[in-house]
Amino acid sequence: MELDSVDVTLLRMIQKDSTLSLADLAESVNLTTTPCWKRIKRFEELGIIDKRVALLNPAPLGLDFTAFVMLKTSDHSHDWYQRFSSQIAEFEEVMEFYRMAGEYDYMLKVVVADMQAYDHFYKKMVNAVTGIADVTSTFAMESIKYTTALPIHER
Repeated sequence: MELDSVDVTLLRMIQKDSTLSLADLAESVNLTTTPCWKRIKRFEELGIIDKRVALLNPAPLGLDFTAFVMLKTSDHSHDWYQRFSSQIAEFEEVMEFYRMAGEYDYMLKVVVADMQAYDHFYKKMVNAVTGIADVTSTFAMESIKYTTALPIHER
């Protein structure tokens, strides 16, 4: 999809604050509300805007421990992949889940309260999922940059 400068500005604004009113968005890009709404509706229909959510700060909620979990499997069949994906997706502690190229087959970002909570998650995961050949975990000491805003440019 071709994005013009108005599209880029609207998408950047919505990424930073999805609670902005239609009137505020339209004014910022020098449109009336109807054409602005039509652009936003088109972004939704094309799947560019996937959903609108509130981003919560994990620290005040006592979720200060972030682990990155790398998994290797000995089973690369489609059936195993389907079972594995649905099982991992059920764990609320898993914030992100990727199939990888390289040394490890999958990577998870796991957010929990502390090492004890991580150990509990780890034991649940390895007991629930068969076919895992290796698990390696690393733990974040400090979050230096976190954003959900994509780097959007005109194309």
